[in-house]
Amino acid sequence: MTFFEVLTSAINDFIKHGFDSKKRVDDWLKKLKDAANRAMMPESQMQREMEKALNQAFTRLVQRGGIKSVSAFDVSRLKPKLRAELDRRIMASADLIKLNRNKNIEEVLQRFQGWATSIPKGGSKAVDKVKEKQNIRKSIAKMPFEQRRVIIDQTHKLIDNINNIVAVDNGAIAGEWHSHWKQPNYHYREEHKERADKVYLIRNNWASEKGLIKPINGYTDEITRPGEEVYCRCNYVYLYNLRQLPEDMLTQKGKAELQSSKIK
Repeated sequence: MTFFEVLTSAINDFIKHGFDSKKRVDDWLKKLKDAANRAMMPESQMQREMEKALNQAFTRLVQRGGIKSVSAFDVSRLKPKLRAELDRRIMASADLIKLNRNKNIEEVLQRFQGWATSIPKGGSKAVDKVKEKQNIRKSIAKMPFEQRRVIIDQTHKLIDNINNIVAVDNGAIAGEWHSHWKQPNYHYREEHKERADKVYLIRNNWASEKGLIKPINGYTDEITRPGEEVYCRCNYVYLYNLRQLPEDMLTQKGKAELQSSKIK
């Protein structure tokens, strides 16, 4: 039987008998849990799709020159560290897949249990079966969408971490926050919209140590990273030299340094 068929039978049973025993509830909870597991993509398949997406992103960025801000040689030099980040993300995704799957199934069972125990002993004819089925199966119905979102989110986190590792190792001095808040149907965070186009310094960078720049908006380690929060699609554009920074971020020494480099 499909999950929908099991749920229909469970609702019909409680409409007829009502909440007359804990055993009746427990029996249907077990049947619904088994049916929900069958209805979902197997964990092994979900993990394969996650690994495929992460490996494709890694190949595009690291092995096919997807990072344009630094040379291919500089990226290649960091391959062991970047490969370790890929492996770490793959391992983390396995736990995340299991947690999300269990959470969705638990939501279904909680909705059903809450509804079933509200039906009086002897049943009820006042139940809107269609409405109740739609409400209880919400978590299962949205699961394919949630699974795609998890893959996209984990891939974005990998991309952000790879870009961060490459940028810091190659002397980036700041990151300019890019937000997708203008994108239709994107549920952006208001604080991320406020960060859009602001430049945040990377702490202990070479230009700061020389006293050439100052943190007008603060440092990258004082706020959440792009992609750190769930389903965030923001990103940094990393900046490597003084001429890329807003003028008000340069100290007098920094302005003199920039002017001197222009003359040369």
